[in-house]
Amino acid sequence: MEFDQSERGRNGAIVTGVIGQSSAGRPRSIEADQTIIQAVGDVLVDRGIEATSIAQVARSAGVTRATVYRRYADKTTLLVAGLRTSFGDPPNSPVIRDMEDLVEEWATAASQARVRKLVRRLYDARDADPQLAGAYERVLRRFGDRARRALKAAQQAGEFPAHAEVDIVLDLLLGAFWQHLITRPDTASRTEVEACLRGVLRQLGHRPQLSADSGTARTTW
Repeated sequence: MEFDQSERGRNGAIVTGVIGQSSAGRPRSIEADQTIIQAVGDVLVDRGIEATSIAQVARSAGVTRATVYRRYADKTTLLVAGLRTSFGDPPNSPVIRDMEDLVEEWATAASQARVRKLVRRLYDARDADPQLAGAYERVLRRFGDRARRALKAAQQAGEFPAHAEVDIVLDLLLGAFWQHLITRPDTASRTEVEACLRGVLRQLGHRPQLSADSGTARTTW
């Protein structure tokens, strides 16, 4: 049996329930759960963190505020839940095996307008909501750790110069990724984002390892 997090209603009482069942024993609506989480991202993208409220999320989800409060203690708890669902906690995507997987994951994310807008909104929220900022930074750290492992594996395979400092390469790659999010249109295609990332990696000294069978790289850069 799996339990959800303790929740505090508007009257301050702590409520702890089983997933799929409310504290009063009534079945919880899975559809409502999903709709609320979807609405969190929608409202945050449209209005920003400071203008987002429980009432607006409830209205967007087509539920009452009481329905939201039964699940989440306050706005920050709701936003953190939406963040974890949007980006995965742990990340939803498969394990990054190599640089090709890394480029594909980042290009897929950056070619989705909603993801681009949500990332920018969350970055803007760093000073406004320290708890949400902390959750955001933990998600980013996990994605960074995955990328770092891929970079180290690529270096060990001879795809980066032995003298290259992986953490600096990662910082520069992340910087290019963020630069794309804030300077390029949200209509950028996956192909365009891939071309940008591959160009940056090429400038950082990345040379795909040749296949032992074909004598060619896995990907044309």
